[in-house]
Amino acid sequence: MRTGSPTGMSTLQRSEPYLPPLRIPVRTIGARTFDFSQQVAVMAVVNRTPDSFFDQGRTYAFDRAVDACFEAVALGADWVDIGGAPFAPGEPIPVEEEVERVVPVVAALRAGSDVVISVDTFHSTVARHAIEAGATVINDTTGLSDPELPRVVADSDATLVITHSLAEPRRPFPRPQYGDVVADVSAFLRDRVDRAVAAGVPEERIILDPGHDLNKNTLHSLELTRRLSEIADLGFPTLAAVSNKDFIGETLDAPRSERLEGSLAAAVISVMNGARIVRMHDVRASVAAVRMTEAVLGLREPAYLKHNMGDANE
Repeated sequence: MRTGSPTGMSTLQRSEPYLPPLRIPVRTIGARTFDFSQQVAVMAVVNRTPDSFFDQGRTYAFDRAVDACFEAVALGADWVDIGGAPFAPGEPIPVEEEVERVVPVVAALRAGSDVVISVDTFHSTVARHAIEAGATVINDTTGLSDPELPRVVADSDATLVITHSLAEPRRPFPRPQYGDVVADVSAFLRDRVDRAVAAGVPEERIILDPGHDLNKNTLHSLELTRRLSEIADLGFPTLAAVSNKDFIGETLDAPRSERLEGSLAAAVISVMNGARIVRMHDVRASVAAVRMTEAVLGLREPAYLKHNMGDANE
């Protein structure tokens, strides 16, 4: 908005950036501590599946999955999310097979790094084995479809990511409709927080994810991104899993291999609207984008100051 100045010149009205009203901003997750009032975490993605949404099996082999985890850490990821079963509809992955896919990777990464390790699973059995192997977060994309999962997390020191989705695991959900997608997602997440707390998970170990594209169309996901501050207003650290999603592809008419720029834009907008964890495939680019956004928000200092700082312009 432009307002008149005392001199009659038009000036831009200033406003402070949005910072989420976090109830418990400082979180200890495994060996690492985050102050989400001052920083944003970058979560890398490593899928040990032959049919993963983005990489189409590139990291399905054990050695490749482990290498990808350590590469992500070397590139600056704060967090590595390991998955063994796609969200998309399809034949269920037997629990024993999912355990065999993810647990050895968790153990190998934990043996060589103190990075935050999350496992993308909705099965309480997989969660239990993953935590025993060194996982410090359980990332459930199905909104606590397994009622035992919160109890497993409660009996450990692990953090729980609660995500909005509507379908039963690996089942289709055609033509999702919402009265107000942000209000509906917020109500769902509040209900699931209550369930998790009732099962013994303390609030300081809960993170919320509105579930971009999960049982939502492109217009829903765009609105969630635009109004993400309403999810962040719930007071829990908000995770934005926007990388290479179909809402970006449909918006830009871009195949999955050409969605990096759109993914970075969506991540930055999400951070500006209160996200404090972003789940991304391209770690190097995402770390740079997030650190720049932190500086714009006043959450971090530049790495150095030189330009126009001396008597001579450099």
